[in-house]
Amino acid sequence: MISLHHLKTGDTVITNYGGVEKPGKILQVDHEDKKVLVATDNDTNEFWYDLDNLYSIPLDEATLLRLQFHLDANQSGNGRGRLYVRGPFSIRMHEPGNQPLLQLHYRDETRNLNAPITLNELQNHYHGMTNFHLE
Repeated sequence: MISLHHLKTGDTVITNYGGVEKPGKILQVDHEDKKVLVATDNDTNEFWYDLDNLYSIPLDEATLLRLQFHLDANQSGNGRGRLYVRGPFSIRMHEPGNQPLLQLHYRDETRNLNAPITLNELQNHYHGMTNFHLE
């Protein structure tokens, strides 16, 4: 189950309604009722979901490529991990067992993460570091 305090407006999650899973964008978070308003189907359907009907999207290479990151082959490999770049923002993904597992870098700020994160957590880090939302 996804944690309510990790969810923010604009984050991307997977919704489950009647056994059908669809990606959607969070429009509003109701902390009091513990429900989340999510738009699916290219923003044509908006529904409130309980937390047990929302799932995080794992952060992997396919997700990063879909977000218009590209692999920098010159800065990857040789024990340095894989470096994915989007403008001045970069993510270095190390092999499991390495510390840190992920390094997020933007201009003069670097964040070292020792555990895997999900897409919505990356979106929150990106926004915190750049003041722009990652879509």
